[in-house]
Amino acid sequence: MRSLLTATLLVSAAAIGYEIVLMRVLSIVQWHHFAYMIISLALLGYGASGTFIALFRRWLEQRFELAFAASALAFGVAMVACFIVAQRVPFNALEIVWNPLQFAHLAVIYLVFFVPFFFAACCIGLAFTCRPMLIGRIYFFDLFGAGLGAMLIIAALFWLSIQNALILLAGLAVGASLLVGLTSRGRLTAVPLATLLALAIGVPQDWLGMRISPYKGLHQALQVVDARVLEVSSSPLGLLTVVDSPTVPFRHAPGLSFNTRFVPPEQLGVFTDGDDMSVITRVEDGVSELGYFGDATATLPFLLLERPRVLVLGAGSGYDVLLALYNGARRVDAVELNPEMTKLVRDTHADYAGRLYDRPDVEIHTAEARGYVARSDERYDLIHIGLLDSFAVSGSGVQALGESYLYTVEALEDYLRHLSPGGMLAVTRWLKLPPRDNLKLAATAIQALRHSGVVDPALRIAMIRSWNTCTLLVKNGPFTDADVATIREFARSRSFDTAYYPSMPAGEANRFNLLERPYLFDGIVALLGERAAEFTARYKFDIEPATDDRPYFFHFFKWRVLPEVMAIRHQGGAGLIEWGYLVLIATLVQAALVGAVLILLPLARTAHGRPRRTGWRTGGYFFVLGLAFLFVEMAFIQKFILFLSHPLYSVAVVLAGFLMFAGLGSAISERWTRWIESHRIRAVSAAAAGIGAIALFYVVLLPLLFQVLIGAPDPVRVAVSLALIAPLAFLMGIPFPVGLRRVADGAPEFVPWAWGLNGFASVVSASLATVLAIEFGFTVVILLAIALYAVAAKLFR
Repeated sequence: MRSLLTATLLVSAAAIGYEIVLMRVLSIVQWHHFAYMIISLALLGYGASGTFIALFRRWLEQRFELAFAASALAFGVAMVACFIVAQRVPFNALEIVWNPLQFAHLAVIYLVFFVPFFFAACCIGLAFTCRPMLIGRIYFFDLFGAGLGAMLIIAALFWLSIQNALILLAGLAVGASLLVGLTSRGRLTAVPLATLLALAIGVPQDWLGMRISPYKGLHQALQVVDARVLEVSSSPLGLLTVVDSPTVPFRHAPGLSFNTRFVPPEQLGVFTDGDDMSVITRVEDGVSELGYFGDATATLPFLLLERPRVLVLGAGSGYDVLLALYNGARRVDAVELNPEMTKLVRDTHADYAGRLYDRPDVEIHTAEARGYVARSDERYDLIHIGLLDSFAVSGSGVQALGESYLYTVEALEDYLRHLSPGGMLAVTRWLKLPPRDNLKLAATAIQALRHSGVVDPALRIAMIRSWNTCTLLVKNGPFTDADVATIREFARSRSFDTAYYPSMPAGEANRFNLLERPYLFDGIVALLGERAAEFTARYKFDIEPATDDRPYFFHFFKWRVLPEVMAIRHQGGAGLIEWGYLVLIATLVQAALVGAVLILLPLARTAHGRPRRTGWRTGGYFFVLGLAFLFVEMAFIQKFILFLSHPLYSVAVVLAGFLMFAGLGSAISERWTRWIESHRIRAVSAAAAGIGAIALFYVVLLPLLFQVLIGAPDPVRVAVSLALIAPLAFLMGIPFPVGLRRVADGAPEFVPWAWGLNGFASVVSASLATVLAIEFGFTVVILLAIALYAVAAKLFR
């Protein structure tokens, strides 16, 4: 028994670890929003395993140890094999709008990565089915192992490459096979031992190499003559690749005026996860030589402020720090999340960068931007947010699914509170046409000002644009006539266009970089007017202000515009479609179809043999639980990104918390049920009521708590997150084993059916929860989950 429980723990730890590793892999070779697909297909494996066990239950029961050991071994081997195979599928996400073949390639990747999770789930499903007297303990070791694996893989990724982490996880699965094999008098140990030896010797590294999309910036940069990779640094926060191009040097200067007399110096390109390029600028004779920094749109606030104290959010490789120093900042506080990025500038390439981060007037802080601002008591003359993404990424719809808490109403309110009187918030974004994020940013700033008590926001904002960037200024106080004169002269002398300033005449809006019409001026005027809501609803893109409850700043998609854009997709209209969002929808549809084929259809074919004392209420109970559990889990993963600073940290901590504490709930579910029902209270009803009460309390509490504790050290925030998750997850771990035990007692043949139906619901809900969060916000997803738990309690009766 102990060997089985330990093997269950190892398989679950390896499965969740593999899930997180695949999220990192797809973030690098494609883009990060494929994380939702990984969660969905992992759950598909669990659902399909239930159907498989239901169909071959009798045969498998007679050969339990063999079946478990073989499944665990196949899981370990498939992890490596499917990783290799998936890298050879010619999927290009950017073509998905106009090339239907890419949907087939996406389906192939989906099915390839499904295989390892199917074998992992077979191990757990077999344990449930063949050892029903241990259901509570097996469920505990399953969930506890998964939670443990989520935490351990994050730690491992700081020390191991992705390829070596993959081998480690495969070793855990094969070890589980060996453990169960030993319990069968050693008859099943030879093959696992041989496999462990093969893994220890090593799989050829070129087999495990990651093939980055040719449409990512890194791949394109390396096509330049003599371009070379200087170094690679990997951590859960990102894969950093430093590229040198001596023949055709990087000369990155976004928003630079065509009138400039200066040429940017040579630079090193730094790519995060194969894209999002930033640069380390060569500084030889001091910042005074960098004259081009005086001719960018982001320079404007420095002309309106005298020797400002500056806070740079998202310092990266130092570009915006140099911008501030060249333009006369007396002191710069620079905030950067990834310590490996800081190390590149301060240590590895310190001489190249002119010892930028060693200067006495520069202080670098390793922190998340919102967290740093929240815990700071300082007041700044200028808070600067530069371009934190590449132009290609911004323009391709890649970021549509990316939660960004940097540009929400609550974030801007916090920045404004940290400005000194007359201080400014400056945000520079790429210019996309027709305008999307620039108008959404303006709408968010206007709402933040109104929430801060400003009666007339029109007096406190200004925007200028170049041919490819826009810079928005939000002032802590009205812009003066002298400010307006400076803005106008700066724009005129550098051939920039004024998009908006207080009392600006329409004739000044479109003079140098000519557009068909003054989109930005007209849009900002409309957003400031009394009919702003009507303008926002009528606009062809979603420019509603982003909030912490719906932090999808880069989501601009509107369903009603899709037919119009698709009709012109071959004439350039494809660039107006957010393919990232369409991939999510395709994943949802694909998950439902594949799940139906692999789970529901096989079950339906055996409906004539359905166990007695079962029916739609019993099946519906497990189906609803699958939806509800994942709705809560997905909503909290996305909500805790703000608090834990990074999507991968949130996935690891939230999954670990929910799984481990749900496992504890399942472990004592039998005793808890006896105690609660001795008071004439139904166990599932009591758990559902507790889940609803705690979830509703968190809807109100979490925003306030995050605001207070977001600046705390990492260990404190992780501990607080787990403490918050614990009571909710504990109760969420009770309904499933209680129902499964009831089924095992009355109709044991239905156990794999319950496992399969629960898995199918989970497959759909992983993507569905994200779609609902994007469209309606996290609160709506949580409220739907509460309603589903209430339905489950009703069905259980």
